[in-house]
Order: sequence, then C-alpha cells, then structure tokens
Amino acid sequence: MVFDKAAQRIAAIDWLRGIVMVLMALDHTSWFFNEQRIFADSILLYEPGTLFASDQFLTRWVTHICAPTFIFLAGTSIAISNFQRQQQGINDAVIDRELLLRGAFIALLDLTVFSLASGKPILQVLYAIGISMMLMVHLQRLGIRVVLFLSLLIIAGGELLLMTFWQPHGEIPLWLAFTFAPAFSENYTVLYPAFPWLGIMMLGWVFGQWLIFHPADSRMPDRLLITIGWFALALFVVIRGLDGYGNMFMHLEGNTLVQWLHVSKYPPSLAYTLLELGLMAIVLSLLIRLESIKHKIHPNGPVLIFGQTALFFYLAHFCVLAALRPLLERGGLEQTYWITLLVLIILYPICRFYRNLKWKHPQSLLRFL
Repeated sequence: MVFDKAAQRIAAIDWLRGIVMVLMALDHTSWFFNEQRIFADSILLYEPGTLFASDQFLTRWVTHICAPTFIFLAGTSIAISNFQRQQQGINDAVIDRELLLRGAFIALLDLTVFSLASGKPILQVLYAIGISMMLMVHLQRLGIRVVLFLSLLIIAGGELLLMTFWQPHGEIPLWLAFTFAPAFSENYTVLYPAFPWLGIMMLGWVFGQWLIFHPADSRMPDRLLITIGWFALALFVVIRGLDGYGNMFMHLEGNTLVQWLHVSKYPPSLAYTLLELGLMAIVLSLLIRLESIKHKIHPNGPVLIFGQTALFFYLAHFCVLAALRPLLERGGLEQTYWITLLVLIILYPICRFYRNLKWKHPQSLLRFL
C-alpha cells in the first residue's frame, strides 16, 4: 500500500471513503429532489406489503454501504493515526485528548447545527460517530482481542439485547433511543443510536491495528478482506434466508431481489451489517490491489480528494443542496442523478482548496474537519 507523503495516508482507504461520499451525495440529493424517493429501511418506516419500484429501491439501497463503511474506516483511521503520532513521539495523553475533542465536536454538530436546521433535536450519523470516537479513547486500552470480541458481541448480539427492551411502535425511553433503538417523534428524532455503530467502529479499529503490523507491500490485507467479505456475504444469505433472528423484524415477503435486499438500517440488523461490511471488504480488497499496481497515485483525483475531506464534504454538500433547492425543481431519478453530478462538480474545487489549506496548517482548528 502507498502512503501519501504529505499526510501519511493509505490511498485505498481514501478512495473507498471518497466512493462513499459520492454515494452519500446521491442519497441526499434524492432526499432533496426525488419525488418518489424510498425511505423504508426500518420496521418503523415500512408498511408490510408495500411494493417498490426497482430503480427507486436500488438507488436507495446502493447508498446503504455509506454509513457502515464510513464508520468502519473511522475506526481504522483512529488506529493508524494514533500509531503514527506515537511514532512521532507524541504523548498518549495528548493523542487521547485530541480524539476526545474531535469526537465531541462531531457529535455536537448533530446536536446543534443539524438540530437547529431541522427545528427539533435530531441525532444522525455524526452523533453516532462522535460518541463512538469518544468511547474509543478508553476502549482501545483493552487490547485488540478484547475489542474484537466486544465488537462482534455488539454486532451479533445487539438485537437480542434490544428486543428485551424494545418493541416496534411502542414507547421508547430516551436512554434506549440514545443507545440502541431509533426513535421518530414530534419532539426529537434518533436515526443512529450510538451502540450498534460503535461495534462497527471497534471492528474497524481492530482492522487498523492489523494493518499496522503487516508489511505494506504484502498481499495479506487484500487476501484477508476478500476472504472475510465472502464469508460475511455467505452468512448474510443464511440469516436472511432463515428469516428469523438477525433481521430486526424485517421479514421476507417474497423471493425477489428487492425483498432479499430490503433489510433494516434503523437500527442496523445483523443481516444489514453482514451484507454491507461484506461488500465493503471486497471493494476495499480490490482497491488495495489497484493501489499496489499503480506506479503513481494522482494526488488531485476527485475520489481521492473527496475521501481526504470527508467530514468537510459532508457539511459542504448540504450547503450546496440547500442553495440549489430554490433554483431547481423536484423530479424523478434522472433529475436526481444529474443534480448529483452538478453537486460533485461544485464541491471538487472547494474540497481541493480545503484539503490543501488543512495540510498547510495541520495544527489549526481545521484538523477537526
């Protein structure tokens, strides 16, 4: 794997993160401009028996990979970044404080900026990422094996714990909404309760630790990923096919591709997590192979830049969409796709400028974005 000399980054990770940003922009553009957008990825949002248009469903489904990939890679980046800073002689207390502050800053973006924009408290992906980062300050002290065990316990067993306290459409205590169960009410909304996503970040941190201790020019990372990826997809087929535990009440209503892929994201079921992390592992393995055969990484490729400015991109793309909303009409998928392209074209020079500015001033407040 190749590390960027300026920022000591693995290009394959930034490429994957950039791909996720592009897909996320598609999903949010659909939210702003697609009149037939499907948003039924939870038993709380789906009415059994509903039929979906395949093109609309797949446009939504292809973006499901975004949140688990971004959170997994956040864990990976924490492991690699902390190791690199330790190699530079930076004190562990300073590293922990930086991670704690960055996590708090990210979580507060949901609690302040996005909640004010929504007119009520709303906890989305930034809340889950920020809280998980703050918890990783202490969890990483437990060691690789313990963190791996706990991450698999949360991912595989979280549904069992959740079903002990939660029934769909019932009253949800505030503590449960913050931790495990999504909540949709007039007073507040929780799309991303923290703990299911913490398990994914912990798994990413374990993978980051594994990357640190294996030669960058070996084939081990991509071989491990391709093996785990196919294994996760095989487990998905079993769990989805059995149609019981692991589906978070989102049961099969037929044998079509749409029904097999219609899994619960809010909260993430075991079937959803296996499917998306399995696909992510396979894609990342292919990107690592691509990086290993490329003689030179283009430093200003759009996907690379979007991946290197992911949080800034997340905030900026909402600003661009909000600015375009009064100028463009809502329509169908064709409208959604070309507006997505327009958004990416607008964001590219902005993200490139921000990336260069951030690298020029690595100790400024820009480091939190």
